[in-house]
Amino acid sequence: MSSKISIDLHKMANFTNAVIPVLAILSLLGGTFVNFHIHFLSVFFIFLTIINFFYRHVQKSHSLLRNFGVMGQARYMMESIGPELRQYFFASDTEEMPFNREERSEVYRKAKNVDSASSFGSQKNFDATEIKIRHTMFPTPKESLEKYSVTFGEERGIQNLHTFTKPMTISAMSYGALGQNAVRSLARGAKMAGISMNTGEGGYPKYHMMEGCDLIFQLGTAKFGVRNDDGTLNDAKLRELAAKEEIKMVEIKLSQGAKPGKGGLLPKEKITQEISELRGVPQGKDVVSPTHHAECKDLPTTVGFIKHVQDVSALPVGIKLCVGSLNEFRQLVQEMKTQNVFPDYISVDGAEGGTGAAPKAFMDNYGMPLFPALHGVNTILQEEGVRGKLKLMAAGKLIGPGRQMIAYCLGADALYSARGFMLTLGCIQALQCGNNTCPVGITTHDPKLQGGVVISDKAARIQHYVENVEHDFYQLLAATGKTNVRDLTIADLYVPSGTTLAEFVQDKAALAH
Repeated sequence: MSSKISIDLHKMANFTNAVIPVLAILSLLGGTFVNFHIHFLSVFFIFLTIINFFYRHVQKSHSLLRNFGVMGQARYMMESIGPELRQYFFASDTEEMPFNREERSEVYRKAKNVDSASSFGSQKNFDATEIKIRHTMFPTPKESLEKYSVTFGEERGIQNLHTFTKPMTISAMSYGALGQNAVRSLARGAKMAGISMNTGEGGYPKYHMMEGCDLIFQLGTAKFGVRNDDGTLNDAKLRELAAKEEIKMVEIKLSQGAKPGKGGLLPKEKITQEISELRGVPQGKDVVSPTHHAECKDLPTTVGFIKHVQDVSALPVGIKLCVGSLNEFRQLVQEMKTQNVFPDYISVDGAEGGTGAAPKAFMDNYGMPLFPALHGVNTILQEEGVRGKLKLMAAGKLIGPGRQMIAYCLGADALYSARGFMLTLGCIQALQCGNNTCPVGITTHDPKLQGGVVISDKAARIQHYVENVEHDFYQLLAATGKTNVRDLTIADLYVPSGTTLAEFVQDKAALAH
């Protein structure tokens, strides 16, 4: 015979609802006839009685409150702090999403320039489904390693080339999605670390330009900062912006991993007067970008638009996309061949990419994960004979050197990271990016919250993060026995069956779907 202790919440709520007004009456009597100070309790219980009456008999929005009163409110309060309780007390070091505590801690240590060596063994599960990097018995001597370098625009022979000298750069984060202190910290840190920064689709990059770093201007579907009233490109505005010393490249955003097939979203809570002016949008309503560029009605017009932006800007021009169909991507490449027009780079954004705000249905259900998409894109470019016409970039949870090295083995020439740099700024993964309530002051325009981001301190962390990831990168490269990142191929990976990538490696027919 077994027994268990249980709590009847219905009886508890009924008891609480009956006791509150009784305590209000008793405290009133006590304050009147016993001691005046008891009236302090009278105020509290009378207030609680009024609130409870409002919950149970006046408001109609919440069924739980109508049935249980303040006990129902207590439940909502516990639910609201549930994420924090799980994050700090109940979740293990390896089970949080999108980044677990172990992954975040590794970034924090690198940003603070703290030794990240571990003891006793990895906390990852080794069940023969992980993609691993193949090492050699004869690693490359440190002095024989070639420094990383990739130059954009050289395939077209243009004058305004741009070169990356570090294995990763800062991905698209706009002023609007981030507050000004966060943007300036990233830009100053990028300058100190010698890397470039993507502006995101936030319009004129005022705060990005303040710190003098190299910038990639992102041309989103709404064309904030360089648009005509009908949503088409204003050539004069783009030409003027591209002529600025800080702007080194232009990126045409076709789609994004976190919300492919959906335009960008900036919630109305985050649209200040300044953002309204920089983007040319009204305050008081959500800003939802178009699903695609007005000029891009099909594959021929899309390729034509790439050429137009190249001609107007006179800079290296890339495209950013999340792959939905490899067959459709092949058709895009074939159209590029027909017109003899190629972007200077293609940035493949994995479905695991993040964003400040997106419909959950899109984040959960659309887009190809980065690794199979990257391998598929690289294979198609090779099969179509145009791999040498452009560079290939990659983005999607590439916050550490391990996943970064895998991306290079799958064909990437350069890498983006956004959330890695947000963690470097002090992000605690509170998941409030779209609410203007970021507790550490990164994705908010509340002046009090933004005060938590001290630009000089955070910029130094950006520099440390880049340098420490680069250090690990060269150690991993040496372990493969290669001297240059360009020598890496998929043969340098162990790809077991059961992984998302395995079917694409083992069955090239999958590339047709």
